[in-house]
Amino acid sequence: MARRPFFRGRKSCPFKGANAPTIDYRDTKLLSRYVSERGKIVPSRITAVSAKKQRELSQAIKRARYLGFLPYVIK
Repeated sequence: MARRPFFRGRKSCPFKGANAPTIDYRDTKLLSRYVSERGKIVPSRITAVSAKKQRELSQAIKRARYLGFLPYVIK
């Protein structure tokens, strides 16, 4: 039986574990890693963030945008 050449195992959530970073709307350096170059929130199937943490992350990104820490659109 041949193995699938491009199949990779499930990546673990980067916000899980002992020394995992906390999601905070003021931490723009962390939040900008989960925003695309066009300013969109990157989906969890690409970033491997769990569903619960993805909701927290998107809420923090939206809050940071509203307060002016992150831009809505990057031109």
